[in-house]
This record gives sequence, structure tokens and C-alpha cells, in this order.
Amino acid sequence: MPKRSDSPAWPYWRTVAGVAAAAAVLLVGGLTGHIRRASADDVDCSKVKCVALTFDDGPSPFTDRLLQILKDNDTKATFFLIGNKVAANPAGAKRIADAGMEVANHTWEHPNMTTIPPEDIPGQISKANDAIKAATGQTPKLFRTAGGLINDNVLAAAKQQGMADINWDVIPFDWINDSNTGATTYMLKSQIKPGSVVLFHDTYSSTVDVVYQFMPVLKANGYHVVTVSQLVGPREPGSSYGSRDNGPAVNDITDIPPAEIPTLPNTPSPKPMPNFPITDIPNQNSGGPNNGM
Repeated sequence: MPKRSDSPAWPYWRTVAGVAAAAAVLLVGGLTGHIRRASADDVDCSKVKCVALTFDDGPSPFTDRLLQILKDNDTKATFFLIGNKVAANPAGAKRIADAGMEVANHTWEHPNMTTIPPEDIPGQISKANDAIKAATGQTPKLFRTAGGLINDNVLAAAKQQGMADINWDVIPFDWINDSNTGATTYMLKSQIKPGSVVLFHDTYSSTVDVVYQFMPVLKANGYHVVTVSQLVGPREPGSSYGSRDNGPAVNDITDIPPAEIPTLPNTPSPKPMPNFPITDIPNQNSGGPNNGM
């Protein structure tokens, strides 16, 4: 190839070189079995199988390990953060954003938003947004209520603040199963389909274990793990996506050989981190380990 110059032939040679380089990558990749998948940021979910993993109730002591697993697998996820936990651990929230994950709003204190006084609803959303913005520099456009419980008052307040509600269609009950990771994995295998939004909680060490071992299964089945916004695109403020329940089983996931599933570290699974108690609203339950949605 000639040296670069102002010659009209230069663009031609540059194109030839680019094609040759791409061909070489494909050839070497084909011989070694290591053809690179599109990164999470490059995925077009209208053309390939995508699933959005979402994690509620953090940040928690287990979030950093989860972020490393997502990074190692070149995947992205959406984290629905509780405002008062972000205020108590802004550095943890910032690490989520700095890792390229999508940060979203899970209210300030995790109350049942359908039973609190209507005048308290806007503050639950805005205070969480303020804490997340202060910690990460990003203002969320997506929110999720505790348990996915919404009503017209909640959606009206969300619309006023430019927020869209996101629920799910796959709920593997990780907070109920906890250390019974086999039960959680079974739910994932039977429920996930292209376009699914999965509800997880990064407040459970066992949930991080499930993600660690299930990621190779998703990849072997042709799935790309992306953020909610990558999956569903921009959402209208005041709108609601998904539901609170699983749909019918689809059994779209095929098992891979056990040897291809990574071994868990030989460490005990700590108890899940509870949600902070509600202080602003009398007689409201914040959820806690056994009511974590």
C-alpha cells in the first residue's frame, strides 16, 4: 500500500487495508474460536436476542463483586437504587455509574407507594433522584416502586418529574430462594425469552452467585445482556412497562455442560442487606430481606 498522500487513490487503499484487517480478524477468530461478540454498548436488540437484568435495593456490600462479573462478561445492567442507601453510600452508587451501568430510581425509602399519603409520593421520587444525581452526576429517567406497586397517583407524580415506571416479566424470587440458587436458576431457565426484563436484588450474595454462573448459559443461548433503556428505548414519562408477575413458561434456555459453568468461590454466603427503615412516613414498612421487591 502506498504512503498516505493527497492522491485520489488514498481512500481506495485505506478501504482495501480496512477490509484486509477485518478479514484477518475473522480468520484468526475462526481458527481460535474467539470471534469477539458485539459489546453491550453496540448491541441492536431489534436484530439479536437481548435480556435486561435489573438489580433493586442497592447499593450494597455485594454490588462491587457484581459489577466485576458484569465487566468480565462485557455486559451492562440497570440498577434501581434506593435513595437513602445512596445518600449513605454515595461512593458505591458512583462506582455503578462509572462502570457504565444504567442508574435508576427505586424511591427514597422503599415504601408501598400505593398506601402512603398522596402528598408524600412526589418526595419519594424526587429525594431519590436528588441523591442519585449528587452521587453519580446522572439524573434517572426510569423508576420502580417497591413490589412494583403503582396506581394513578404514583404515575401522575412520575409524569410530573419526567419519570417512566419499569416493572418486569421475569421474577426468579431470589429474595425468597436466597441460598437455594438452583431454584432461582430454574425460574430463569423457564421464564427468560428475548426481550425479557429480569428482577434481581444485589443485596443478596447468592444472587451475585447466580449471575456469575448463569452468564455463560445466557451467552451460549445467544443472549446479549443490556440495560433497560437499550432494550425498550425511550419511555414516555408517566408510562408503565411490564408487570409484577411471570408470564407462562417459555423454556427458551438450553443447558450447557456443567464443566462450562464456573465454580463458586468457597466462601459463605452472608445474610442479605436489609433496607433502611422508613423515618419520614409513619406506619410504613420498607420491605426488608423477606419482602425485598
